[in-house]
Amino acid sequence: MNHLEAVFWDYPQLKNEKNLKRFIEKSKKSKKVYTWVLRRFLENARVVDAFEYFSLKEIADILPEIRLTPYSRKKWERIIEVYGKTKRK
Repeated sequence: MNHLEAVFWDYPQLKNEKNLKRFIEKSKKSKKVYTWVLRRFLENARVVDAFEYFSLKEIADILPEIRLTPYSRKKWERIIEVYGKTKRK
């Protein structure tokens, strides 16, 4: 099974890795779209797959302002705490 099917089951064009990378790059111009893509990964993808497209810093920076399920938020906060040692102000 394509690892992107779990993230974009309803967007067939984004199941293609090349298309997805282009889409993510373009989405950086629109915070709303970028947040939507990142949220899909944080909620539905395996951690290893999320890191294939987003850095820990990107995730840590947006985590405080993104809407996630309590389970996903707790999981990503813990990942950042353990692996990021990201300084917070």
